[in-house]
Amino acid sequence: MDKEKYPPINVLNVVRGFSNPKLKYHITPYRFETPKGEQFHIRQIRQMHKERVGKGVHYHYVVKTETQRFFHLVFDTTTLSWRMVQEVDEMLFFNE
Repeated sequence: MDKEKYPPINVLNVVRGFSNPKLKYHITPYRFETPKGEQFHIRQIRQMHKERVGKGVHYHYVVKTETQRFFHLVFDTTTLSWRMVQEVDEMLFFNE
């Protein structure tokens, strides 16, 4: 992923080692920090899907923060890094 277009972020997450009803996703993000120093606590994971890219996998998450903002985050298993793709408008969730 392009570092200029998709800035790297710091993410506090949990990687599930075994099945647990409290952890729905294999990788669960809880909060993140942008390069500008903004910090966001994730209140809800609205959408998640995986995508094979080369030899790795991209885990895509659309998350809702405590401040009612929505972000598209991606975890890249090839580089073991998190990226912010974009801030998403709530109006895109017309199906829920």
